[in-house]
Amino acid sequence: MIYKAYALLALTTLMWAGNSIAGKLAVGHASPMVLVTVRWALVMVALYVFKRERIAADWQVMRQRLAYLLFLGALGFTGFSVALYYALVYTTAINASILQGGTPLFVFCASFVLFGSRVGLEQAIGFVISFVGVIVIAARGDFDNVIALDINFGDALMLVAIISYGIYTAALRSKPRMHWTSLMFVLCLGATLASLPMLALEMARGATIVPDLQGWSAIAYIVIFPSLLGQVFYIRAVELIGANRAGLFINLLPIWGAILAVALLGEAFNIYHAVALAIILAGISLAEYGGRKLSKQ
Repeated sequence: MIYKAYALLALTTLMWAGNSIAGKLAVGHASPMVLVTVRWALVMVALYVFKRERIAADWQVMRQRLAYLLFLGALGFTGFSVALYYALVYTTAINASILQGGTPLFVFCASFVLFGSRVGLEQAIGFVISFVGVIVIAARGDFDNVIALDINFGDALMLVAIISYGIYTAALRSKPRMHWTSLMFVLCLGATLASLPMLALEMARGATIVPDLQGWSAIAYIVIFPSLLGQVFYIRAVELIGANRAGLFINLLPIWGAILAVALLGEAFNIYHAVALAIILAGISLAEYGGRKLSKQ
């Protein structure tokens, strides 16, 4: 059973890492807002088609907190995706993948700000260490770039992406109890509604790119694997070994992302990438150790 969970989590993080690769491959073949809107609309439709009885059963619960849930979908799904796919126009998939390794840092910070969650010494130190790793990536390994504020625009957008997802993840603490498919449906509904005005703006600017074969291939991958199968695999793994142990495997995401970017896109893996990856993973590991220690007190 435990090995089944490990296999599911390894596949989940591999599929999630592939999201950045697919987003990079879609550049020039499908504009970011087309990618975002079609992604969440298709997931929403698929969930409704296959799980509409479950969604209908949870409707009364959803309706009581509908505005909140729609906002969470707009923040965590649309906000993250828009920032990610626009970031990939300006930065590498390696940078985007490694920067996503800093997401737990912002989840912890958002939990502290929003809910006053306790933060231990190890967690605080881990946060600082992880953030240094994020800065290494943003500065491309040269801290003179930080002083000169010479930060790649795509990397800056990735910071926006992981901050928005960190706030979203922390805010899920206040979600009403319902089946995961119903929750995903209403979040995707919020994401789709939020993306439509931005899609209209992209069209008004004449920046819309209707997907070609490569664009649709990227969309198909994103919808089927990270958006649907990834969620199903992760939820099943959590059922098998618990959320705390399953959460540790998210640290595989930047590793998978770097491997895929080198293998599939031919991107260069520099020394500063390795340094940043090691720093981020060390910081998150220390913070998670501190979190588990704190929960036992």
